[in-house]
Amino acid sequence: MPAPTRGQGSAGRPDLTYPEVAATRGGPLPAGYRHLHVRHRLGAGDLDVVGHGLLAWRVHAAAHVTVHADAPVADVGVDVRTHLGAGPLHLVVPCRVVWAEAGERAIGFGYGSLPGHPFTGEESFRVERDEAGVLWFVVDAFSRPAWRWLVPLAWAVPLVQRAYLRLLAHGARRLARAG
Repeated sequence: MPAPTRGQGSAGRPDLTYPEVAATRGGPLPAGYRHLHVRHRLGAGDLDVVGHGLLAWRVHAAAHVTVHADAPVADVGVDVRTHLGAGPLHLVVPCRVVWAEAGERAIGFGYGSLPGHPFTGEESFRVERDEAGVLWFVVDAFSRPAWRWLVPLAWAVPLVQRAYLRLLAHGARRLARAG
């Protein structure tokens, strides 16, 4: 995939705010960003049920996270707006899906920041099955503040991200138990 440019993409859609598109798909994460790698054990479960639930935004829904997407399933090019917080602390976080996969051992996607996102970078979400048949919720991310006033608060970002990812892992566990 070619590196995006800032400004307007095709059909007047905004472009991603970073050049290292799809770096969370498996390669090394790019320098110049804060990196995050998290694995949550889900236990026994059906990879197809949980993984396709992830692609269909059901993991987010099971975690009570509101997502508005341009399509019912995560696929390359789908724009997503995650709604975080409530009331006056409500934040809409715009992203675009930059890769998606459904394999025998892993199902997931990665999305990247669009203009208006408080951070610049990418985050991937995968459900993986290990050799013992145990399911794992795995997240890789690289990011840095996009808004200048967030720079002094950058130390807190991993704490907030980890809390958010625990919430999503709980949603994935709910799907695993129900499936």
